[in-house]
Amino acid sequence: MRNETAFWPSPETYVVRARPDRPVLCFAPDVLQATARRFQDGFDGLVTYAVKANDSPAVLANLVAAGIGAFDVASPVEMERVCAVKGDAVLHYHNPVRSAEEIAAGIAHGVQSWSVDCPQELAKLADVPRQGREIAVRLRLDVAGAAYDFGEKFGADPAEAAALLHQAKAMGFTPSLTFHPGTQCADPEAWAVYVAAAAEVAARAGVRLHRLNVGGGFAAHRGGVAPDLEAIFARISEALSAFGAQRPALVCEPGRAMVSDAFTAVLRIKALRQGGAVFLNDGIYGALAEWRDLGAPGRMVVMAPDGRARVGAPRTRVVFGPTCDSLDRLPDPLPLPQDICEGDYLIVPGMGAYTAAISTGFNGYGRHDVVTIARG
Repeated sequence: MRNETAFWPSPETYVVRARPDRPVLCFAPDVLQATARRFQDGFDGLVTYAVKANDSPAVLANLVAAGIGAFDVASPVEMERVCAVKGDAVLHYHNPVRSAEEIAAGIAHGVQSWSVDCPQELAKLADVPRQGREIAVRLRLDVAGAAYDFGEKFGADPAEAAALLHQAKAMGFTPSLTFHPGTQCADPEAWAVYVAAAAEVAARAGVRLHRLNVGGGFAAHRGGVAPDLEAIFARISEALSAFGAQRPALVCEPGRAMVSDAFTAVLRIKALRQGGAVFLNDGIYGALAEWRDLGAPGRMVVMAPDGRARVGAPRTRVVFGPTCDSLDRLPDPLPLPQDICEGDYLIVPGMGAYTAAISTGFNGYGRHDVVTIARG
């Protein structure tokens, strides 16, 4: 990823003036800071940022400028990247599987919150200082509402979670619970079910929770009506009544919903085949990797290099990426205007999460220039 210092009014202006041939991510710092303030104003608790979504120094610096001081990290590398931007950042290490060396790095970086989902992982944390250190037991439920969930990989069932809570408190840690409703979740009831279950787990363990981390999973705007984040925030707060007088403090860790709208992807049509197939300058080894699992977003426009919008009737087309691998292909045909031409651009909003973070350099593709814009 290469950062450009120029500042542009909009992605469309950038296309007309620069005519880029490489894939570009247009970054709008004001949009990112506004989203951070939206979470801080609307969520009734501590807002942390899940660094995995986009670990760009510019993203981290703008979140710090917006008042975000706590970060959910999943590796020592992410710890280092956060601390390079904010030396006194609060670190939550909520990847529940760690090596001895990774635990040592977390201790060295002063991690304040550690998640666990099984007795073996809790036992590994025996050398973690107790003072001011939290163990957040990760709860797992079978709850619908997300594009896909993490339950097969992480989490403890309610009975296991209760036992872990009791053990963590006995070890001298501050006991908390955490959960993740699943990726791209827009249903407030998914959070409500988890909150109610968390209250039952705490009661079963005989432990008063210090905090309840309601995870990430907040849906980004990919198409249609934008997700109602405020409805989710309100439902979480309402559901806390299940704890009665022992209501814990709240924490959330948005990643996708925090950073998605701050970036717009600019992709170019490299070639059109007689049968209608399209070749782009980016694909599943680059910014489009998630389109294999989540599908293509519904928000995109096609424009000619001179700025004219392509408005022809939609035609479904097979879309290939630029590499020599035949697997570099979107799984579903994409409806694109009938009048598209080679050299046109796809302008795709909402591309800030898991684009640059998981892009490869295969065949020399998948790397992106980044330019700064005034708006998304």
